[in-house]
Amino acid sequence: MKVLSVHVGSLQEMLRNGKRVQTGIFKRKTEGPIKVTRLGLEGDDQANKKIHGGIHKAICVYPSEHYDLWKEELGNSGLSFGDFGENLTTAGLMEGDIHLGDQLRIGSAEMVVTQPREPCITLNTRLNRKDLSARIRKSGRSGFYFSVVKEGIIKNGDSIEYINRDENRVTVSDFNQIINGASEVADIILRASKIDALPPKLKGQFL
Repeated sequence: MKVLSVHVGSLQEMLRNGKRVQTGIFKRKTEGPIKVTRLGLEGDDQANKKIHGGIHKAICVYPSEHYDLWKEELGNSGLSFGDFGENLTTAGLMEGDIHLGDQLRIGSAEMVVTQPREPCITLNTRLNRKDLSARIRKSGRSGFYFSVVKEGIIKNGDSIEYINRDENRVTVSDFNQIINGASEVADIILRASKIDALPPKLKGQFL
């Protein structure tokens, strides 16, 4: 498992549904080591901090394996790493394999998986597809978030190592079933309710 590409974004103006808004979704690839703080990557900005960023959503992760699928489905061969607004584009770290609450080391930083990503309409505008956020949720190719347990330095090409696997064994894909209203998820809900890393807001909303 490794980090293929690290991205940050400064605030830019976007025309979204006829209104001009500020957004940090336009990410650029970093070329050297970058500091990881409790609130994310140094130099990475979020406009609406009520729904983006913060301790539980410090770093957004997206598997590189999804890009070829989206290129084909969206008819957009020009998609490149970072276009989904992620901070880290990874290899070998898939939603069906990683658990909420798993702790990992990247570079000198340590992180824990908190929740799946639920993309907002800004991503629709970013990639010029009105249905994209809904399609991502339904596809299960959601990506996920890290909170930062130990600050440090990361860079492109860093390996990703497990420090601890959460004993409740709720994968990101499992929790996506709850978010998407799947049936017969009582056992997943029970196990998810025991995960300390799951944000209180999600526990209240879904569990």
